[in-house]
Amino acid sequence: MEISLYIVDAFTDRVFGGNPAAVCPLKEWIDDATMQSIAAENNLSETAFFVEENETYHLRWFTPQVEVNLCGHATLASAHVLFNHLNYKDAEIRFNSKSGRLNVGKQGQLLWLDFPANPPGAADSSRQLADALNLAPREVHQTSDMFMAVFDNESDILAITPDFNRLAELEKSGVIVTAGGETCDFVSRFFAPRFGINEDPVTGAAHCVLIPFWAKKLDKSTLSAVQMSKRRGVLSCKYCGERVDIGGQAVTYALGEIRL
Repeated sequence: MEISLYIVDAFTDRVFGGNPAAVCPLKEWIDDATMQSIAAENNLSETAFFVEENETYHLRWFTPQVEVNLCGHATLASAHVLFNHLNYKDAEIRFNSKSGRLNVGKQGQLLWLDFPANPPGAADSSRQLADALNLAPREVHQTSDMFMAVFDNESDILAITPDFNRLAELEKSGVIVTAGGETCDFVSRFFAPRFGINEDPVTGAAHCVLIPFWAKKLDKSTLSAVQMSKRRGVLSCKYCGERVDIGGQAVTYALGEIRL
């Protein structure tokens, strides 16, 4: 069996920036264990697989360790492959996923993800979280699977040096750290050691949480964001009530073939 493999840097306009994702278009589904093994072999934060189904595409995402319910950068990368390598002609791609409908539209150089909003709720300040981050946040919020720690400024976000073993012991699988930005509306970083990803370079799912939070705090629906990993990601954001729009660019780094 031969499977096409694309590696795409998402939320960036240059190679070696943003978040790299592997994309594997399939004619039909292969077994889950094989997809998980491919993701482990790729050893990127996400590998996306999709199959065309009745003018839509069924999309799934795997980290090196587990399948996840939602992934922004690998969705952006999948849309980039369809638009730029597989001759998709319409202006919008419809994906079906474990998180429901996810559309991706193309406007000039930007691809726009239409994702579900995931506004965080209040959480008690956690000494365990502060110890794991080696810096105490000003406030803590949470969703069903993420903590969001809010800090005073951008320099705090850059200074955080987490203890990843302690982060992996927290009850939530992911931790967002965020603050207002100096040259953008807000900045963030994202850690998910329980999923085999100590620090994710750019995280669309985290922005489903961040966009509603910062839209309310700043009283604006259109925002700019930077994820401040070493690879750095740039995101355009819109808060649309129950949905968020997340815009970014993507570039192809490599094309190849998997032989099984």
